[in-house]
Amino acid sequence: MQLKSTLLFLGFVFIFVSFQIQAVNQINTHEKKQTEEITKRAIELITNLAKEEFEAATRDFDETMKKVATPDFLKKIWVELQNQFGIFKEMVGSRIETSATYNFVFIACQFEKELLDARIVFNKSGEIAGLNFVPHLEVKESPPPPYADPELFEEMEVEIKTGEWNLPGTLTRPKGDGPFPALVLVHGSGPHDRDETIGPNKPFRDLAWGLASKGIAVLRYEKRTKVYGPKLAQEKKLASSLTVNEETVDDAVSAVALLRTLDKIDPQKIFVLGHSLGGMMIPRIASRDPKIAGFIIMAGLTRPIEEAILQQTTYIFSLQGTLTQEAQKRLKELEEAVIKIKSLKEKGDNPEEPILGAYPAYWLDLRHYNPVEEAKKIDRPLLIMQGKRDYQVTEKDFENWKKALEGRKDVTFKLYPTCNHLFIEGQGLITPNEYLYTSGHVSEEVIKDIVIWLRSLR
Repeated sequence: MQLKSTLLFLGFVFIFVSFQIQAVNQINTHEKKQTEEITKRAIELITNLAKEEFEAATRDFDETMKKVATPDFLKKIWVELQNQFGIFKEMVGSRIETSATYNFVFIACQFEKELLDARIVFNKSGEIAGLNFVPHLEVKESPPPPYADPELFEEMEVEIKTGEWNLPGTLTRPKGDGPFPALVLVHGSGPHDRDETIGPNKPFRDLAWGLASKGIAVLRYEKRTKVYGPKLAQEKKLASSLTVNEETVDDAVSAVALLRTLDKIDPQKIFVLGHSLGGMMIPRIASRDPKIAGFIIMAGLTRPIEEAILQQTTYIFSLQGTLTQEAQKRLKELEEAVIKIKSLKEKGDNPEEPILGAYPAYWLDLRHYNPVEEAKKIDRPLLIMQGKRDYQVTEKDFENWKKALEGRKDVTFKLYPTCNHLFIEGQGLITPNEYLYTSGHVSEEVIKDIVIWLRSLR
């Protein structure tokens, strides 16, 4: 179902390389109080819309939203919604998702003809920074992939420690005496859980269960920005010093070190698989541990992240057809943010607030990092995988890897014509709905190719 273009974007949510949306699974007392408060505000917003009290509906809007979503504009949108989907009946449920910089409250709204989710975006100050209506998603854990056989593996809880940071994880290990080759899974951008859950999909769980069914141990873990999101949000000094090393690289290296100590794991055959941002960071991870046996890059970005954000967002807006005035305005703001990132000073004063969700230290750390050039320095086997239907990390990135590394006998390239960014097969025009509203599994062909590649290195 396609909503009218005027309904698609109110406010603006940055879409990072691997979607920063992540369902909240465990929340502490502080977070519980916060989620209760923003849920209450979200319900009040929909209540005011239903009562046609459009001035009251803007009460918790941030400054940008107040300028864009005026009471008259909200009235127009509400009328169009009911013209398209019938009279609003009632609210029938809610759920919350979170990212490093935003919280998302979804209010299930029953209209006469359709059940929709009102997606209300809250910034970390508790103000409403965005509003749109999307197809209703009944969040259910996707079933086990058909190629996984739980009788062939076992799972145990582990903890990855990097200094003061402790991350819960899961080791999925084949049954038997071993020792088994093992793989560490490194997430894309955003505060991901150990399954890299996106909507109903769990690509890291699929990889772990599929590979363990074939005799390969897999370690996956909660990302630092997932476990310590509230701490990073509350301590600006800590957040402002965060780079991709703290976000991704350090913990991946610690996970490898942990694997070497675990029973039934072959310490000489430990590999690292990075997805999206994790794939982009494989060369840096490789430079930190020369004993890692080899690497898999799945949809690894080769271009600057800020440029990818602009490209992804432009693509999302293009799905509406002719760009609305609001969409054009938001793209211009994003272009200006990219210019700000490009203009950051190596030394001297820089903005004290985040740009595109990250502080200057993060962007400056990546400024001189060229993943394909760094990959040339890796003296161990590489498997580089790409989905042709991926609009986030594109075939252009895949070609960049090939151009830099083709001809090396220890590098293998695999392109999957029907796979999207999560390596789930599909057909037709790719949209975010394919991740967020449709349940699927990592392609069995991908699992088979990883197994074949790993066995070829024994």
